[in-house]
Parts: sequence; C-alpha cells; structure tokens
Amino acid sequence: MKTFHCNRCSHLVFYENVRCERCEALLGYVPELAEISAFEDAGEGRWRSLHPRAEGTLFRQCHNYAVENVCNWMIPADSPDTLCRACQLTRTIPNLSAPDNRLYWYRLEVAKRRLLYTLAALGLDVPSRQDDPEYGLAFEFLEDGDDGERVMTGHDNGLITLNIAEAEDAYREKVRSAMGEPYRTLLGHFRHETGHYYFSQLVENDPRWLEPYRKLFGDERADYGEALTAYYRDGAPKDWQASTISAYATMHPWEDWAETWAHYMLIVDVLDTSTSYGLALLPDDPSEPTLTDRTPVEDASFENLMKRWFPLTYALNSLNRSLGMPDGYPFTLASPVVDKLRFVHRVIAAAGDKTQPRKPAKPARKAGTGRAPSKTAQAGALQAVAAQPVAQPAPLSAPQPVAPPVVSQEPVQAPVMETAAPSPPPLQSGPAAAKAAPAKRAARRR
Repeated sequence: MKTFHCNRCSHLVFYENVRCERCEALLGYVPELAEISAFEDAGEGRWRSLHPRAEGTLFRQCHNYAVENVCNWMIPADSPDTLCRACQLTRTIPNLSAPDNRLYWYRLEVAKRRLLYTLAALGLDVPSRQDDPEYGLAFEFLEDGDDGERVMTGHDNGLITLNIAEAEDAYREKVRSAMGEPYRTLLGHFRHETGHYYFSQLVENDPRWLEPYRKLFGDERADYGEALTAYYRDGAPKDWQASTISAYATMHPWEDWAETWAHYMLIVDVLDTSTSYGLALLPDDPSEPTLTDRTPVEDASFENLMKRWFPLTYALNSLNRSLGMPDGYPFTLASPVVDKLRFVHRVIAAAGDKTQPRKPAKPARKAGTGRAPSKTAQAGALQAVAAQPVAQPAPLSAPQPVAPPVVSQEPVQAPVMETAAPSPPPLQSGPAAAKAAPAKRAARRR
C-alpha cells in the first residue's frame, strides 16, 4: 500500500480514511487513478476531485459510503451505478439488525478493498458477476444460523463465502489458538480464498502452468474429501515446514497453492508499503541486514523481492519484540517454499502482462462436489464460539449515515437496499441467504 496525502492541505492520510484530520476535506478512493483524493462539494450529491490528475472531474460517493458507512470509494458522477466496483463484488451482507454486524461488515469490506488494491497493482483482472456471470468473482458475508447451521469460509467457483464471526477479534484469536496457527487475519482469508479463484482462472486449464504446478504442489486431482478427512484426523506431518508455508498447506495441493498465493500477496503488499514509506535499513555493521532497494513491487523480479524481504522481516520481528508483541512475521521459508512462491510470481507476472493473449478460463471443477466429507470434519477447525458483544469505537473519521439503513423485515431474502435498474442486484440479509445456500462451500477453507 502506497502513501497518500490530502490534495487540499498535503496532510498524510491513509487508504481507509474518509475525512482529512487537518482540513476536514472529504476523502475518497478513486480506482481509476488508484489514488485517495480530497473533494469539494459540487452540489446535488456530486463531489469535485482536487487531485491534480483528476482535472476537476465530478464524482459521487458509493451508496455504501454515503449511506451505509462501510466504504470510501467514489464513482464517476455520470455512472449509472450506485455501488462502487468493490461493493458490487459483495453479493450478500450480514443482517444489520443484529448487534455488531455493521462493524463486522465494515471490517470485512476494509480487508476486501485492501486485497483489491494489491490485485489491481499486480495487473490481475477482477471481474464481477455483473460483468462476467460465468467466471466473475463474488463475495458473501454470512453468519451462523439460529438453528445451529454453521457457515464455512470457503470458495466455490468464484463465490467466496466468509463467516462474519471472523471479523470479531476474540473469536478469531480463539480459533487461531485452538488450531495452532501463527497467523490468522481477515485479509489473510481474502488472500487465501482468491488464491483458489485465480487457480481456476490462471492455472487449472492452462497446460503451460498445470504440469509445472503439479511438480511443485502435487496432483490437484487427488480426492479432496479424503484429504480433508485425513488432515483433521491425523494432522500435518511433523516436518511440514521443510516443504510448505503452513501446516494447512499439507492438506491438499489446492490448499498448498492457496496458502502460497496468500503468502505471496502478503509479501508484495508489505514490500509495497515499506517502499512507499522510504523505509531503509542502514546498520553501522555492514555484515548486518541492509535494505536500500526501492524498486516498485510490480516491476521487481522475484529474486529482488526475496532479497529485500528477509532484511525487512528481520527488522519487523525485532521491532515487535521491542514492543512486547509476538513476531510480526512468524514464518520460515524453506527452499521448496521459495520455489513455490517463485512459481506464483511467474503466473501473476504473465497474467498481468496485457500484451500477451490469455486463454479464456473454463469453469473450475467444483471443489469436493460429491466427495467432500460432512461438515463434522470442518467442525474441528471452526468450533462454534459465541461472539460476545464488545463495545467498539466507530471507524476513524467515519461520516454519519445520511439515511438509516433499510434492513430485512422478511424471513427470506429481503433486500437491504433498493437500487435503480442499471445498478447491481440488491444485497441480501445474511441469515436468509445462509439458510438458502447449500453446505457445499465447506470444501475449501482458510
């Protein structure tokens, strides 16, 4: 993530900010520019960008920015859409009548937008279901049902489902500790599940990548259901760190790919941030790790990324220990893991090269269809933990909603908001959608 500044007063601002803390200018992200812009009111719900590259262009706030208070993206004033590109990807939101669900929705959208920023920086296409009904990407943010039905985080042919309980810090930490994971974040979930999506889009049906993939990760045709059962019965091999980035990556070649993809996303995102801030390591002892290279991550070779990554994580972990915190980067990268990361880098570099033709994607094989075990295997990973209501502060600099949200009043699929004809389909309440959705998305999780 690069640095941003208010275009009115030059104050440093962040990707999530909605108002400048110094001059109080409205802020919004303009995806066409990949920039945070300050805006001045142009009347009739329109806002004039003060960013020099925008040349005074008029924009509108995304509905979920102006009304729902969970977004900060802007839409061109002449666009027929009411939702921004990021919010159009969310097909189902939680039931907003439940306590804390708006906060959880906000946190999920923040993590999703950070992922989208990185995907765009790497040149990866992110088609919505509106743009591409067959191969597009969509998200559902659901909660466990009152009848005891569990929502499993996972991916199914471009539809990514996340259990909103993961947005509750105490729940997520309890699950992380119970599973012995060194790292568990909302952004990590998004990275992992989109790894499954891009496997189907970039690797699964391309002979150029499929055979090299199988040599590194294994044969993805291995029975997923059997692998899932064996993993939760027997656990990971004791020497898993010698060949995989995580214990969960040993479960099946699909999961090894998704874990490695997520880790590559983590690396480029952190390096992008450190480079943008001009972070350098200049120790007095020349034998200690140094860092001076500022090559943009989208232009860097894989070897360049790795050369910079190890000194950066050394400093990061040292800083965390000085703060009395756990290591910020609790991973080791064995040579086979580095080889897998290199492969992911090659696939992404090829996909981001728009000068080269790309074969159209084919429908991904449905993970575990007809083969996956019952959800009891998954229950060991996601035990039901009651999310305790915790008083949370409102998002920093968040504007107050200009209209109250319209929440579901019907027992089945009542719209949360109304949209005009050219806009994307209405969002649905979480519990209703959870009851209507089959339990098939337990197949791939993280």
